[in-house]
Amino acid sequence: MMPENSSVTEFILAGLTNQPQLQMPLFFLFLGFYVVTVAGNLGLITLIGLNCNLHTPMYFFLYNLSFIDFCYSTVITPKMLMSFVSKKNIISYAGCMTQLFFFLFFVISESFVLSAMAYDRYVAICNPLVYTATISPQACLLLLLGVYVMGFAGAMAHTACMVRLTFCANRLVDHYMCDILPLLERSCTSTYVNELVVFVIVGIDIGVPTVTIFISYALILSSILRIRSTEGRSKAFSTCSSHVIAVSLFFGSGAFMYLKPPSLLPMNQGKVSSLFYTIVVPMLNPLIYSLRNKDVKAALKKTLSRKSLS
Repeated sequence: MMPENSSVTEFILAGLTNQPQLQMPLFFLFLGFYVVTVAGNLGLITLIGLNCNLHTPMYFFLYNLSFIDFCYSTVITPKMLMSFVSKKNIISYAGCMTQLFFFLFFVISESFVLSAMAYDRYVAICNPLVYTATISPQACLLLLLGVYVMGFAGAMAHTACMVRLTFCANRLVDHYMCDILPLLERSCTSTYVNELVVFVIVGIDIGVPTVTIFISYALILSSILRIRSTEGRSKAFSTCSSHVIAVSLFFGSGAFMYLKPPSLLPMNQGKVSSLFYTIVVPMLNPLIYSLRNKDVKAALKKTLSRKSLS
């Protein structure tokens, strides 16, 4: 992982803030967020695994969304917490590139799994008679394979471009994690290729899922408006509302961070924007999908009643 042209063997992560009075309050705040994230996502994974009535395509994708959220939160948050309790939050060059790769792999995979979920909802609401044939187990596996292939390809492209750079003696990375833009600021060599890759790949990884989701929900909305029954409309809206909330939070914060020129987005604002899709979204997703979902709540009650009886 350590290339010959790199002049550093480790980086120092600046963290979220350099104000001493905020370090411990922020440590406990983000520790609480991480505990909720782990408990929520692992709880949802366990609940879907244990309940046969949740073994459907919709919950298959939700299972993978929770797995991705748990993984990329775990890639970032523990190291971030270290910056609040240590004078220097040092990360090795290899560790930094590894964190960058897995962060990108999971965050890109999430963008495509959200688009797969939108397609699933489109077929379920607009073409319910062919839903079972269209969203078959084989189709689900192929969609999921595409999700992880896109995640791997995007992460490899960014990481390969990053390891070709020579980094300056100033090892301080002005961020709480090894992210693309803060690392590019530490490069002593031209970052033109990297910036071009960021623009193209991030454009694809945000653009393609966004267009897929937009078209899916435009067709869903058109279908819902044709439903005469108020109860039917309400059921259709409730089925999709959770997904719309999750998508808006994730893509909104990601686009704000990566699709603006660095000169228009100071790094401190970039850190705040990053918090949404790295810390807040993985924590909120299981809450959004469980609290607003009757099937999940029913499955939770059923599982808890089994445990109390046993």
